[in-house]
Amino acid sequence: MSHTISTDPDPDRSSTAQDMARLQFTTLLYYLQCTNPDNGLVRDKTEPNAPASIAAIGMALATIPVIVERGVIVRELAAKITGKRLRFLLDCRQGPELDASGHNGFFYHFLDMETGRRAWQCELSTIDSAFLFAGALTAATYFDRDTADEAEIRQLGMALYERADWRWACDGGPTLTHGWRPEDGFIPYRWRGYDEGLLLYLLGLGSPTHPLPPESYSAYTGSYDWRSIYGRELLYSGPLFTHQLSHMWVDFRGIRDAFMRRHDSDYFENSRQASFVQQEYAIRNPLGFTGYGEYCWGFTACDGPGWGKREINSVDREIFDYIARGAPFGPDDGTVAPWVVVASLPFAPEIVVPTVRNFARLNLGMTRLFGFKPSFNQTYAVENSPTGWWVSPYHFGIDQGPVVLMIENYLTGLIWNIMRRCAPLVTGLRRAGFSGGWL
Repeated sequence: MSHTISTDPDPDRSSTAQDMARLQFTTLLYYLQCTNPDNGLVRDKTEPNAPASIAAIGMALATIPVIVERGVIVRELAAKITGKRLRFLLDCRQGPELDASGHNGFFYHFLDMETGRRAWQCELSTIDSAFLFAGALTAATYFDRDTADEAEIRQLGMALYERADWRWACDGGPTLTHGWRPEDGFIPYRWRGYDEGLLLYLLGLGSPTHPLPPESYSAYTGSYDWRSIYGRELLYSGPLFTHQLSHMWVDFRGIRDAFMRRHDSDYFENSRQASFVQQEYAIRNPLGFTGYGEYCWGFTACDGPGWGKREINSVDREIFDYIARGAPFGPDDGTVAPWVVVASLPFAPEIVVPTVRNFARLNLGMTRLFGFKPSFNQTYAVENSPTGWWVSPYHFGIDQGPVVLMIENYLTGLIWNIMRRCAPLVTGLRRAGFSGGWL
């Protein structure tokens, strides 16, 4: 498959749409190629023998409407694939045993690709379970026809979501914990302050079976950090993905909670400001990393060259492996993530499109299978690398979803429009105090 990427610095919308649709197609192939056809589990990354990621499974479910509407798989077959995946997940063993798949409706972060049982000694993850539930609800809302297969998807998707005991996951406090381990109980960290946990609270508040108490949302927003950075006013969170993942499902344009009403903004506008802050940080490049600039930015949780220190051009650099990088306060080691730039497409297309075109010139695989490599570091030289510098050797399931879904939301609004009809999500938004706009 050979594609040419337009390099016009001011492309028209149709040229941009064509290029983004091609990138979307190569990216979503991950969910077709890295899925176990027997059970629908999706590999965490392309590294051989990697386990399944529960969040990647949720994102794969959310991309099903895109796959159907773009004509990749016909609706009837997509429904059968979706039903099989949901059935397997619902049948997976729940309980306090060390080798179950989950407990109290939530799932372990990583599962064995064949059995669906807990992999390694990973944690029961509330946020990764939330991405799974969001994907299940996307499928349950999208498949609305009067057929046996689609009716079963609606039943299975809702059952998976309604089984989660959100109050249990609070462990007696007002906010949700990060998770739980059967060996030693609840993880001591909680979801407070602005981040991707916004989705977690909306789903928890909307549950018809075990909902969060309304005060949990005010406890989450109570430690929000509103700042002025580079002359821009915004609700701060350093890694760019935290400004995007909830937005894959929720169209926050024009709807506001109490916090955003006080600041005369909304979460969509906030993500736009965060994207410009990231670009401005790269332009200023205070630490002097190679390649940073107007069209080379994107700092987020991603793969890196590895833990250690290295002297580069007479500067001692600390280098990281997989870590949540952020801007403008770090951590930063010169690593940039193309996928997180693409995921800001709905918020700031005027800076995202030229940045994507710049990345397309850097031999990062934009037109090849699975699309852009998830991260690269031009400061960190690597012998025998095709580029001369470090590029992540793997693709990650949780990096593919934001590219596919946010391109679709930019081009057609498909996922946003589906989720406006999702009763639990709408209920969660209202219970969190959102009003205005499409609500």
